[in-house]
Amino acid sequence: MKRIFKKNKIKPFKVFDENNLSSLPRIILSSVLVILFFYSLPIVVNFTSDKIESSAGIQNNSKAILAYTLNKKSSNSQTLNEDDLLIDIYSLNDQETDTVRLDASTIKQLFEDTDYKLEDVRKKKLVKPIALTLLPAEIKMIESVKKRKEFFIQIVLPLILEENKNIKLDRKRLFSIINKSNNTKSEKQWLEKKYKQYGIPSRDLSILKRRMDIVPVSLALAQAAKETGWGTSRFAQQGNALFGQWTWSGEGLKPKDAEKNEGHKVMKFNVLQASVRAYQRNINTHSSYEEFRLARAKLRDLGEPLDSIILSEYLHKYAETGNEYVKVLQKIIQQNNLKDFDDAKLLPSSIELKSLI
Repeated sequence: MKRIFKKNKIKPFKVFDENNLSSLPRIILSSVLVILFFYSLPIVVNFTSDKIESSAGIQNNSKAILAYTLNKKSSNSQTLNEDDLLIDIYSLNDQETDTVRLDASTIKQLFEDTDYKLEDVRKKKLVKPIALTLLPAEIKMIESVKKRKEFFIQIVLPLILEENKNIKLDRKRLFSIINKSNNTKSEKQWLEKKYKQYGIPSRDLSILKRRMDIVPVSLALAQAAKETGWGTSRFAQQGNALFGQWTWSGEGLKPKDAEKNEGHKVMKFNVLQASVRAYQRNINTHSSYEEFRLARAKLRDLGEPLDSIILSEYLHKYAETGNEYVKVLQKIIQQNNLKDFDDAKLLPSSIELKSLI
C-alpha cells in the first residue's frame, strides 16, 4: 500500500498517456476541471449552509414579534433581553384572561348609547374611548360590506389612538429631557427603560427619537383591515391578532397550510390592545422597517404631516407580496377615506363610559 503513494508511481494522467493524448488537450481538460471545481464550490457551500439553517430552525421574518433583529451596526455589541422589549406588552396581555366576548348587537347598542358615529368622527375628529377586548364573532355575518367595514373601524380606531397617545406622551417627555442641561435621577431611569423598550443598547438618543414615534392612524387601520379581512379572519377571531404577527416560540395559531411541527404560528393575544401595542413596537424596532422610520423622521424634520401613502411605500417587507402589498394598503386607505382619522383625538375616559362596557 505504501508504494502506491510514492512520487514515481503517481500518474494522474495515466489514462490519457495510454490513449496517446497530446499535452495540449491534457492542459485544456485539466483547466476545465479546475474551473468547474471552483465554480461549483460556492454553490455547495451555500446549499450546505441553507440545510444547516433549516435544520436549526433559524428564522428571520419582519412580521415576527418574538424574533427582533436589532441594529447590528451599533458600536455596542450588547444583546438586549427580548423581555425588555416586550415586558409592557406581556403585562398588558396578562391583565385580562377571562374577558367576555360581547356580541355584535350589544356592541352596536353601546355605540348608539354613547353616540359614537364615524360620520361625526370624520367631522369633529373626536373619538369615544371605547376599548373593546375582543372582536364579535358575528362581524363576519354582517352582509353589508360598508357596514361591516365601518363597524370594524369603530372597534379598532380607539385602540390605535390609545397607543399613539401613549407614544406621543413619551415623545413629549423625551424632548423635554433632551432640552434640559441636567436631568434628574428619575429622568435618567426613564431613559434607560426606553432604551431597553426600543431595543437600543448603544443608548443613542438620535435612534430613540426616530423609533419613539407613532404610525399614522390610517396606515394602521389599513394594515389591520388587510391582515384580518376586516375582522373576519380566524386569527383575528380566535387570537385577537389584528396585524398577523408571527412567532416561533410564543403562543399562537397555526396556519392551516403549515406543517404540523414546523414553521411559524400567528401570535395570539388575550386582548386586542396588546395586539396593537405589539404591532407598534414591531414597526418601531425591527430592522426591516429602518427605511420607514427614516422616512418618518424626514417628514418630521420638514414639518410635514405623517402621510400614510408616502410611508406605506416603506412597508414592502411586511408581507411576502412586497410592492403588491403596498398597493393594496394604499387602495384601502384611499377607497375608505381612512386619512379622515389621522388627526382624530381620543376623548378622555369617564366612569360613566366604563360602566357601560
